[in-house]
Amino acid sequence: MSFENLNLNTPLYNALSDLGFTTPTPIQEQAFNVVCSGKDMVGIAQTGTGKTFAYMLPIIKNLKYSTQENPRVLVLVPTRELVVQVVDEIEKLSKYINNRVLGVYGGTNINTQKQAIAEGIDILVATPGRLYDLALSRVLQLKSIQKLVIDEVDVMLDLGFRHQLINIFDILPERRQNIMFSATMTKDVDILINEFFKSPERISIAVSGTPLENISQTRYNVPNFYTKVNLLTHLLNDAETFNKVLIFVAYKRMADRLFEKLDGIFHDELCVIHSNKTQNYRLRSIEQFRHGDNRILIATDVMARGLDIDNVSHVINFDTPLYPENYMHRIGRTGRAEREGQSVVFSTEAEQASIDGIEALMNMKIPLLEIPMAVDISTELIEEERPQIKERNNPAKRKDEDAPGPAFHEKSAKNSKENLGGSYKFKIAKKYKKPKTKGDKNYNKRNKRK
Repeated sequence: MSFENLNLNTPLYNALSDLGFTTPTPIQEQAFNVVCSGKDMVGIAQTGTGKTFAYMLPIIKNLKYSTQENPRVLVLVPTRELVVQVVDEIEKLSKYINNRVLGVYGGTNINTQKQAIAEGIDILVATPGRLYDLALSRVLQLKSIQKLVIDEVDVMLDLGFRHQLINIFDILPERRQNIMFSATMTKDVDILINEFFKSPERISIAVSGTPLENISQTRYNVPNFYTKVNLLTHLLNDAETFNKVLIFVAYKRMADRLFEKLDGIFHDELCVIHSNKTQNYRLRSIEQFRHGDNRILIATDVMARGLDIDNVSHVINFDTPLYPENYMHRIGRTGRAEREGQSVVFSTEAEQASIDGIEALMNMKIPLLEIPMAVDISTELIEEERPQIKERNNPAKRKDEDAPGPAFHEKSAKNSKENLGGSYKFKIAKKYKKPKTKGDKNYNKRNKRK
């Protein structure tokens, strides 16, 4: 099947031709008629399957020219990087169409965004927090929204956006089309669908644990962090094979730690992104990696989720993800658009349970490779890897459960309260000469005469 079968208009065909796309992906093919029909839709598909075009092609095809100022299409995504990416994708499709597209997200000047909104927009792409702030300011009017798209909804809920999503639903028009895309169907996602969607049509391209056929997977058993660094350095030294490498780590501190270790060796080839980095730094790192200025990008799960970066030769799981579904999202960064990809995962003894969970989800074993002889096996441990020594029978270090904590301090005398029981009200009455009853207004006057 080609895009010709989807009955698009000439401007969209010309835009797709410029991009070099001739054949729709399965999610694009199956979602097209459902989105065009105006029915609510839930799409379950792995990352890298073209979900952005799956909902934007039918929306743009049916979006008539208008001069109204309020947006008619709202796209919600979990991160700032995805806002930038989705806006870029929409602008590519709208190359020959007069659409007004705007992306808004936190961490930047809200007044600049208010001015852009006031000039009029057709399609608004936003993170939930900044969208709600703009809606409360009354600058952004959502009364004209006809289509709501929530992309990467499972990540959005993981990041704690549930309450903001519900608040946004409350201020949107009741008559609208809801379109949701997710890589996994979790319990929280299912609850959201049941509460706010009207008889949605569900399209599932592949279950979350289905390994992508064009991705070759291997793994290494590695004793500790420093041996992982040595093995990673050994692999990255083969720049011809590992020509565009995305490295996943468990958390922000680990990303900085690994960057520090590799910076001296791969300084001009290395960049890093996580949520503690500034917005400009993150966007610059992604663009440098995307355009090949840097061949190595270190990232946390949330930052790289949903990012569309072409020609990633290898995904290296420096830390084995705790949840098997996250492993699927990670390796989906390579082997995109039916290209060949390579995935490597490092796992310590403590991470073996996670490996078992990943293999159980995929119903396959990941081939295990031996660590090359040239790689030094380190015995040095980082803080998280050192055993915790517990002295259970040391009376000198026995904890007093009833002892006050380190932040405890006695109140000053003037702030200390005396529990006077029932007599307290009489002392107050005497001090301020309150009447005995509410109706006895002359009580104080009589006492003064005495």
